[in-house]
Amino acid sequence: MQLSGPNGPSPPRQLPGLPTVSHRQGSTAGAFPTCPLRSLSSCPIFSLPSCPLYQTLAQMAAPALLLLLVLPAGAWPGLGLPRRPCVHCCRPAWPPAAPGSFAHRSDGDEWVRLPRVQPTINISILKGEKGEAGVRGRSGRSGKEGPPGSQGLQGRKGQKGQVGPPGTPCQRAYAAFSVGRREGLHSSDALQAVPFDTELVNLDGAFDLASGRFLCTVPGVYFLSLNVHTWNYKETYLHIMCNRQATAVLYAQPSERSVMQTQSLLLSLATGDTVWVRMFQRDRDNAIYGEHGDLYITFSGHLVKPDAEL
Repeated sequence: MQLSGPNGPSPPRQLPGLPTVSHRQGSTAGAFPTCPLRSLSSCPIFSLPSCPLYQTLAQMAAPALLLLLVLPAGAWPGLGLPRRPCVHCCRPAWPPAAPGSFAHRSDGDEWVRLPRVQPTINISILKGEKGEAGVRGRSGRSGKEGPPGSQGLQGRKGQKGQVGPPGTPCQRAYAAFSVGRREGLHSSDALQAVPFDTELVNLDGAFDLASGRFLCTVPGVYFLSLNVHTWNYKETYLHIMCNRQATAVLYAQPSERSVMQTQSLLLSLATGDTVWVRMFQRDRDNAIYGEHGDLYITFSGHLVKPDAEL
């Protein structure tokens, strides 16, 4: 910064009797130390206005300034003068403002910063004893169910297990009958039950030969079959009855030749139902053929499936 007078900043002036100072970086002319400024015009001490009063003061102060400049650097602190560094824009301050943090390499080198040392504190020394466990907090809410994972690998086959206890024997119901008649029969009434005289199969005695009726004790589906031999020149007209209802008919017209006739059906029976064969007489004579040597007339039935298994 330059001093300003009433007419603006004054041009730099060379004081009489002072040696010329070279402001080149790192060199001096005469006994003056190196000044980092490039010319006396940039130094605030030698930048004086053109006023005669300032010029007189400058001439009076020149010997004192000359004495200070020729003194060695080690004698300056004894004079009690403040040491203010010469500051410029290109290089750092010299000497440094904080001498403790810089070190000087050589006379011609710049000052460098020393490494900063930071003290460390062993925290384990300051660590106290372990405190008691705190109260357990509340359990958080259950999260959302994630997507199903991929199927895992098939595991190894396990060992064979022990034999279990025997189960309850299967109680299956059976019902069957098969009867026949060896003697022929002529109808004497309009409605007449056909009795049988030969027993082939009669489980649990459910069929009564004298009345010609089968009593159902196991409800379910039954298969029934009736076989007869017709009589020459006579009509054959029979019904398979369930209780008092005709369920199927067996019929043959009168003919010169006798033939075998068959009727069969499936019938659902309940407990207590009766099945029998009825002979029906109309205007003509109704008869079925039979003889003692052979069995021409048969009536059979058996349980196909009980109601408990339906």
